[in-house]
Amino acid sequence: MQHVRSYRPAGEVSDPPVDIVTLPHDLRHLRRKLLHLSNGDMVMLDLKDAVLFHHGDRLVLENGDTVEVQAAPEKLFEVKARDTLHLIELAWHLGNRHLSAQIEGGRILILRDHVIRAMLEGLGAAVTEIEEGFQPARGAYHSHGGHGHDHHAH
Repeated sequence: MQHVRSYRPAGEVSDPPVDIVTLPHDLRHLRRKLLHLSNGDMVMLDLKDAVLFHHGDRLVLENGDTVEVQAAPEKLFEVKARDTLHLIELAWHLGNRHLSAQIEGGRILILRDHVIRAMLEGLGAAVTEIEEGFQPARGAYHSHGGHGHDHHAH
């Protein structure tokens, strides 16, 4: 079984990956874990520090090949607003409840929660059930910033 001890951020590697590993957002914060690849193989991820992986990041195998991390489709609510100001207001209400949210120009994605849906609809939002990869923004309370790069002097 091959080990993974490093990774490259999405977009840095142009060669095609030898395989993919598909994980939901809450299983993409990893340091040491046995990962099941799409072809049935397994690799051992063993990093010095925990990393929050994003869709498209590449795990580097011992032989130099890479495995692409993909965001698993998840059951989400797509939240749309009347205008930009309304979208900001909705984002504030979600942030005030410390909910994971993927905030984009014209929409916000959140995990399905029917109490929150009722609140958002009460605030005038259009809420639709969708399934796609979820890449929530890291909040101020997340333990590490950046994308796993180590800037400390040793």
